[in-house]
Amino acid sequence: MPSRRSFVAGLASASVALPAFSRDAYAQLFRANTIAGDRAPADVATDEVYWAQIQRAFDADRTLINLNNGGISPTPSHVLEQMIRDLKFTNELPVEHMWRILQPRMESTRRELAKEFGCDPEEMAVVRNASEALETMILGIDLKRGDEVIVSNQNYGRMITTWEQRVRREGIVLKQVSFPVPPPSPQAVIDAFANAITPRTRVMEVTHITNLTGQILPVRELSKICRAKGIELFIDGAHAFAHWPFTRDELDVDYYGTSLHKWLHAPIGAGFLYVRKEKIPQLWSMMGSAEAQKADIRKYEEIGTHPQANFNAVSAAIAFHRGIGPERKIARLRYLRDRWATRLLKESDRVKVLTPLGPDQGGAIALFSVTGIDPVKLGGWLSEKYKIVSTPIVHPEFTGIRITPNVYTMVDEVDTFAGAVLTAIKKGVA
Repeated sequence: MPSRRSFVAGLASASVALPAFSRDAYAQLFRANTIAGDRAPADVATDEVYWAQIQRAFDADRTLINLNNGGISPTPSHVLEQMIRDLKFTNELPVEHMWRILQPRMESTRRELAKEFGCDPEEMAVVRNASEALETMILGIDLKRGDEVIVSNQNYGRMITTWEQRVRREGIVLKQVSFPVPPPSPQAVIDAFANAITPRTRVMEVTHITNLTGQILPVRELSKICRAKGIELFIDGAHAFAHWPFTRDELDVDYYGTSLHKWLHAPIGAGFLYVRKEKIPQLWSMMGSAEAQKADIRKYEEIGTHPQANFNAVSAAIAFHRGIGPERKIARLRYLRDRWATRLLKESDRVKVLTPLGPDQGGAIALFSVTGIDPVKLGGWLSEKYKIVSTPIVHPEFTGIRITPNVYTMVDEVDTFAGAVLTAIKKGVA
């Protein structure tokens, strides 16, 4: 069983910024780590004593059952405290405290994010969210009239809107492909994108995991296709990074954007943009940058005055993420997903789960529907009767309710949710 000294030493060896942790956060993670011991992640995934310790790191509103962690997740209390501390410090003398003291410390955040993603720090820009990262890609790549861009009709709406603006303004061609929900195989997704490629295709944008159904898409295979044809591949990883473990080289990508206020549990308003070093000169910054910055990843951070505290607190969130362990984290998230999904499928033939439940094609996010019940009405009923927060999804090709637990979600909460849905099936939601 690990000692407190060995636990802290382990974090230190991972270059974690130890002072960012509060005393309580140390205690919670140490107790959890002691409970987990050397057991396999799958064993720890079902241990409510372990996850009760993790739960206590969050000041989440327990009067509600929050199963909509896909959009924004709460941040651990000690991470929020660091951000507030730095905001107060900034306010004492902004021109000195923020610009001269706090801003240089963002290089530590850059370094630790690069370590997690498996890239050079000089390829890692710290931005405000996935939208900013993706819009930098979308608006920063040179295209001419008639050039084609391929996306999925399950892409995040803001990214489609941004591409459509380029269509109206510059005359590029946007092609939206469709694939079944759930797809019969990863190859069906690959074929949908590959079959849309023509000699005029210049860019493909792919969501690493869709925000609608939680389907993990075959990024590496699509990257291989794009490289062979000289097509730039943009990856929207808004819901992927820190959700399950992976690295840049495992994906084999040149561009990647994500938010950090989802699965890394960083404060709201933090994300990153990865651009492979040799690609930086050809991708314009969204806001003006100097010619001398042409090959500098920091040109994507030229957004004017902004609070540095949000970005620096990311380092504390990384430390918390490492303290849990990414393998334990995804094992827990899939356990919670499978617990409610398999129960509903077993107890009612009216339930359809539109997200594959296998370990390689999904994570915490899953979409389900109930034959004969409108998902918007069901979502409202769950909120009103049971104080369960969910996400009704209405897409032209499918509908359902998206359910997204997180590391602070307990088994009794997903059981309450599943029981409520079964009550709705039996008695209706009128």
